[in-house]
Amino acid sequence: MMANILVLNSGSSSLKFALFDTKTVCKGKPVADQALSLQFRGQFSGLGTEQCAVFVEGETAAYTPPPAQAQDHQAAMLSLLTWLEQQSLLDNLVAVGHRVVHGGTYFKQSTDLDERTVKLLEALTPLAPLHQPYSLAPIKVLQARLPGMRQIACFDTAFHAQQPLEARQFALPYSMYDRGFQRYGFHGLSYDFISRCLPEVIPDFEPESKVLVAHLGNGASLCAIQAGQSVASTMGFTALEGLPMGTRSGAIDAGLVLHLITEEGMTPDDVSTLLYKESGLLGLSGISSDMRTLLCSDKPRAKQAIAHYCYRIAREIGSLCAAMGGVDHLVFTAGIGEHAAPVRERVVSQCDWLGMRLDASANQANQACISASDSQIGVWVIPTDEERVIAADCAAML
Repeated sequence: MMANILVLNSGSSSLKFALFDTKTVCKGKPVADQALSLQFRGQFSGLGTEQCAVFVEGETAAYTPPPAQAQDHQAAMLSLLTWLEQQSLLDNLVAVGHRVVHGGTYFKQSTDLDERTVKLLEALTPLAPLHQPYSLAPIKVLQARLPGMRQIACFDTAFHAQQPLEARQFALPYSMYDRGFQRYGFHGLSYDFISRCLPEVIPDFEPESKVLVAHLGNGASLCAIQAGQSVASTMGFTALEGLPMGTRSGAIDAGLVLHLITEEGMTPDDVSTLLYKESGLLGLSGISSDMRTLLCSDKPRAKQAIAHYCYRIAREIGSLCAAMGGVDHLVFTAGIGEHAAPVRERVVSQCDWLGMRLDASANQANQACISASDSQIGVWVIPTDEERVIAADCAAML
């Protein structure tokens, strides 16, 4: 018997999807222990724009993608379901797994979705305004279109739920912590995947090794991991804190925010737009939020934006080393981390004080191990796969 698991990873202007199958043989072996086989993955990109496009990459067969005339996430989801039905891929579908960015204090592990849980997740929208509504859109379509289908939410915050109290607290009145004003951390599905991969990628990997993972994409953060557990991370109450990102400011003095409101006459909505959509690499460079564009530019502001970005990463690496009491390995992942060799080179060079050395040719080739033979710290490039982690968690729950 073949059982399919559909995974959905919904962003502000995209909808990623992947279909995994697992054979549930009748030998007493649980589904979670069966190998997950990727049938295909694809993505709607540019939702809501004239540049909307869709592609599908099959592992074993060629697939003609669904139509690309989707104007929003709801339309994309309906198009995907129609396409899956035409391909006879709904017949063996046993669950749909969703990436949900914020689980708040309610959800510290993957959970089944129903009307109550969806309402709880909707209430968290102000904490992740760029993500939460888009995560919930496909869930609601499926509830209406396939009401009997099992849906499972997997959370970016869950991986960090066991951080020590001192790592999760703000220095605010303690009663506010009890009300949920705390550091949650994000990109947890990516960090979970990397954590699971480490023994396979790093020779003679020690389970107690101290690992720093740099998830560098349009959103960016760092996480300190030891013994498979998140120790500390750069993101906090929202996905705005920490490193500068494509359009997000990263860490900023709260007093500056107050000044913008009280002295500059900006409304909360104005400040939100500034910090979430007009800052980061885009704001610093005045050119683009795309690191590829900035690396190709010879304009001074582009170069300065890259310099600031790498400086902040190196500075936060020092902070997380202190939180973890050292570091054995540094892992780069996500779009910039996996592909931007100049960024990796600059970050590692600023971490020379840790005994970190780069193999220049391995770095340029985007090899898995990019540390020099005399480096005291292993430096690695590992592609992340959030969809596979979601599929594995769904299989475990089945």
